[in-house]
Amino acid sequence: MRLVIALGLFLVGTPLPAEPLPSAARQRELVHLVRQDCGSCHGMTLQGGLGPSLQPEALHDKPVDSLVATIHGGRPGTPMPPWHRFLSEAEARWIVEQLLAGFPQER
Repeated sequence: MRLVIALGLFLVGTPLPAEPLPSAARQRELVHLVRQDCGSCHGMTLQGGLGPSLQPEALHDKPVDSLVATIHGGRPGTPMPPWHRFLSEAEARWIVEQLLAGFPQER
C-alpha cells in the first residue's frame, strides 16, 4: 500500500512529456486549414463573422485546454463542428498556441 501511495505521489509531480510539434509540412497544412475552413465562419482575417474573433486579444483570457477542446470536439448546439476527424488533439493545441501568438500567414 505504501508503495502505491509513494508511486502516486511521485507521478503527480512528474511532468508529462511534451507532445511533438507537427512537421513543417503539416504546419503549412494546418495554417491553410485555419485560414480557409475556420476563416469561412470566423472571418478570413479571423476577426469574427458567424463565429467569434480568433485574434489574440479575444482569446487571451480563455483557458487553453478549453480552446483545444472546442476545436477538437466542437460545441454541441452551435455551428462549431468537431475537427477530430481531421486533426489530432496535439495539432489542435498547436493551432491554439498559434492563435494566441497571432496566427501566421500562409507559407
